[in-house]
Amino acid sequence: MTGEPAGTDRPAASSGRRPAAVAHRGAPWAARENTLPSFRAAMAAGADAVELDVRLTRDGVPVVLHDRTLERLWGHDAAVAALTRARLAALAPGVPALTEALAATRGVRTLVDLPDPGAAAAAVAAVRAADAADRVYYCGGPEAMRRVRAASPGAELALTWERAAPVRPTLLAELRPRWLNYRFGLLTPELVARAHADGRLVSAWTADRVRTMRRLAALGADGITTNHVGRLVRALDSPRRARSWRTPVT
Repeated sequence: MTGEPAGTDRPAASSGRRPAAVAHRGAPWAARENTLPSFRAAMAAGADAVELDVRLTRDGVPVVLHDRTLERLWGHDAAVAALTRARLAALAPGVPALTEALAATRGVRTLVDLPDPGAAAAAVAAVRAADAADRVYYCGGPEAMRRVRAASPGAELALTWERAAPVRPTLLAELRPRWLNYRFGLLTPELVARAHADGRLVSAWTADRVRTMRRLAALGADGITTNHVGRLVRALDSPRRARSWRTPVT
């Protein structure tokens, strides 16, 4: 995705709060996505949260990679699910285990995205083992969120919803998401207002243009995910205030 230079105008966020700046796979323009250097670069740029993707190796280790295979990032046409952790480390030494990523992102919140719902239980177990449950929240489609909720009844969920149609009330009652997580082009004032009226927060992904970032802030988005977190922080440029997104669901 392409972006544009960041400006310094402050957004007129309808909620009166500065949205959380969420770093998509770290800082992929500074270092390879979903790697420890990328996460550290995002934190240095002012990210409030780091988003990362989790998949399972053949021997059940949760590792941080978005794609099903290593081909795009690491040049190997090999599926993560077909590799042991040791073999994966040999082919793609920069792919961290989730426990390693959680240690690297200790200073901020961590948003665990689950492109493979089958990784949910192992991800929750790794978060517990790292004593990181108080700073981790999870996003994904309905099936992934069902599995997280089953593994951790108190987990903070961000239900990813890719349709303009409202989320079914029965699904909301089942999953109890703290967040509704939308592709940025789907957000409208009415959608945000409805979510807020129901006591939920709204996040938007993946916004890389300054004008889009400011529009989302003005709509009242509570979190914005971007590949350019430094640009987002500068575009939002407002005093940090206490944010309700920091409070986990109980």
